[in-house]
This record gives sequence, structure tokens and C-alpha cells, in this order.
Amino acid sequence: MKYALVTGGSRGLGRAVCLKLAEMGIPVIINYQSNKSAAEEVKSLCEEKGVSAELLGFDCGNMEAVDSALEAWEAAHPDDYIAYLVNNAGIRRDNMMFMMPSEDWHAVVNTSLNGLYYVTRKVLPKMMMRKHGGRIVNMASLSGLKGLPGQTNYSATKAGIIGATKALAQEVAARNVTVNAIAPGFIESDMTKDLDVDTLKQQVPMKRFGKPEEVADLVAFLVSDASSYITGEVISINGGLYT
Repeated sequence: MKYALVTGGSRGLGRAVCLKLAEMGIPVIINYQSNKSAAEEVKSLCEEKGVSAELLGFDCGNMEAVDSALEAWEAAHPDDYIAYLVNNAGIRRDNMMFMMPSEDWHAVVNTSLNGLYYVTRKVLPKMMMRKHGGRIVNMASLSGLKGLPGQTNYSATKAGIIGATKALAQEVAARNVTVNAIAPGFIESDMTKDLDVDTLKQQVPMKRFGKPEEVADLVAFLVSDASSYITGEVISINGGLYT
């Protein structure tokens, strides 16, 4: 059986992605770090759509925790593999760089960028060994394309994800594994709830924030057979804010 693993799958964009993949009939592994009750809710909603759903709790920024969790999952599923990986886990610790504590820089980089490395390197070998390959979708950001003031840590991380996406896509293309990134702009989620929404909407040509479900629909396309000749791309979804 081919499973999908969504990191940071208990809320926001990750939650919407899990539900969309379940709608597609793909069994889902919901990663979470601490909010188990939210992850259990997502699991129940996925199961209501008629697919298998499992919880897998670990901190993406902790290499030992990632290795332990994924090795345990593989041992419990000897005939299955993770064919779809959505590297979605991420945090924000915004501040002007000259005022930014070092722990805030490292926390953001560790969760999103190092986490992408820790998770992907464990999942990738099985994808490459299988005839049908796999799909990797990395959650980047508008911040990684144009940079946003007050987000040097977040922008650096997301730009790093974009570079890693382009390089990895070339490494694994011959094994039928595609690697793409999505760069959302302002999306209604926990990550944007503390922003000045009314003011920021005026900067967006569509005059609104995007919905998590709209990002999830793009993920669905990138993991589907319809996208089989697309790899190494960064697709923006930002209402025309940055093109």
C-alpha cells in the first residue's frame, strides 16, 4: 500500500492537505509534534472519507526522533511504503534581524529546513526502489521568493527549501520521483492569524487571503499522475501578490 506522510499535519495547511489526500483515496500518516488532540481530529475526519489514517508524532527538527519514528513505522509496515511526502512542518519567529535572538533563528531553520532533510532522506530510498517512484511536495513561501522584512530567518529557510527542491529533483528524476515546491502567499491559517489581515488584503490584487483548501488542491495535483512530467518547479499561489 502507498501512503502519504504530511509533516505538521494537525493544523492549518497540513490539516487541509491531509483531508484532500484522504478524499483522493490515499492512506494518510499525520505527523504532529505536540498537539495530539488536533491530530486525532484530523485522523477521524480522514477515516470518515473511507481511508486508513495513522498518527506519527515526532519533532521534525530532531534527527533522532525522526529516525526512530520512521524506522518504527517501516518495521510495522513491511509491505507498504511512503509514496507521497509533503514537507509542510514549519514555524515563524518574526523579528528584525538585529533584534533576533539566536534561538529564534535556529528554531525556524531547524524545523523547516533541517526537518526537510531529516524526513526526506529517510523516506526517499524506498521511493527510489519502487517501480512507481513517488512524489515529494515541499512547502516554501512567498517569503522565500522575494524576502519579507522581519522574516530573515523564515525567508532564509524557505529560500533554502526552494534550492533543495531544484537540486533534489535532478538527483531523483530518473527513478520516477518528482520533487516540487509550493510558495503560498497570505493564506488563512494559524501562521497568519496574528497579522493585520485587513491591511494586508489591500496589497493582494484579489483583495483576499487564500484558503488552506486552495493550497491543498495544488498539492493534490502535484501528487497525481497528471503532474508526472513536472519536477523541480516552484509554484506560487498568492492571489497575484508577487509574480
